[in-house]
Amino acid sequence: MTGVAATTRATEIVLPGAVAPDGLQVRVRDLPAPARGQLVLRMEATGVSFAEQQMRLGKYYDQPPFPFVPGYDVVGTVVATGPGVDSALRGGRYAAVTKVGGWASHLVLDAADLVAVPPGVDPAAAETVLVNGVTAWQMLHRTAKVAKGGTVVVLGANGGVGSTLVQLARHAGIKVIGTASARHHDAVLKLGATPVDYRDPALYDRIRALAPNGVDAVFDHVGGPGLKQSWALLRRGGTLVNYGSASQKGENGLGSMIALFGRLYAWNLLPNGRGATFYNLWAGKRNLAAFRARQHEDLTKLLRLVADGVLAPQIGGRFPLAQAGEALALAESRTVLGKVVIVGQEDR
Repeated sequence: MTGVAATTRATEIVLPGAVAPDGLQVRVRDLPAPARGQLVLRMEATGVSFAEQQMRLGKYYDQPPFPFVPGYDVVGTVVATGPGVDSALRGGRYAAVTKVGGWASHLVLDAADLVAVPPGVDPAAAETVLVNGVTAWQMLHRTAKVAKGGTVVVLGANGGVGSTLVQLARHAGIKVIGTASARHHDAVLKLGATPVDYRDPALYDRIRALAPNGVDAVFDHVGGPGLKQSWALLRRGGTLVNYGSASQKGENGLGSMIALFGRLYAWNLLPNGRGATFYNLWAGKRNLAAFRARQHEDLTKLLRLVADGVLAPQIGGRFPLAQAGEALALAESRTVLGKVVIVGQEDR
């Protein structure tokens, strides 16, 4: 017995086109029964990341055509299973990185993409370390491979990815210099980083004063003209990891990406022992089995760190699904510490 449900009524938040946050639409529909290898997840928490902010403008690389349901990751309870899926999963709490589709009361997912959430971990807390956490973990440990005793710079140390990066680096014995607005300095300091005001005209000079011999890695989500300054902070053997372009929000996604990749490639050709790369969460998905194994391994470690109290989830706000537009507007204001979370009806 697999516990298949014929249909499930789902409430979804639809992005109809390049609209303002208050232009999101609500749709109610019956989901199809889960196919072989699939299941139905009742959403308990999903989130707002920079990807959704770009998708709203139609500027996120490789986003689906409008209209679609956004939502990069999700935590929820399995309520139905399709053929070939163990019915024992029903009633369990799981997490998944979805890229789209998370802003819904219920959604159909491949069972192979789910990672178990440890008992006692709040769904919203788990949500903060999904796409943000796996991005931070993989950039630090798989891409830059910074060793204990090193020094890194985290731009936007108060953000969803940045605050997680700071905590992971400190847990690994790595010194962190984190940029943030002055109002977030106390919070960044509490996370374990040395804060520097990103609005300071002498920002990069201040960072060099803190690390006169250069740093082992710079994690830069801002991009744009400042990327050259980030590159200049590296010591020999250091790595620049770019994972976004917040400074160019609203510009043409494909054109900006082509120009960025050209710049990073050219820097890697220089004979100075430094490296530059663009982190892409979905790299390697053509080998689906290996991709899923890597994601499962890293997400399991991150969720265990939350359960053990090593990672302190940074929640910038909680909104019910019906207020997804307000959640998106708050995230875009760049005034919050951590990640804005959208919660399911039972978690209000």
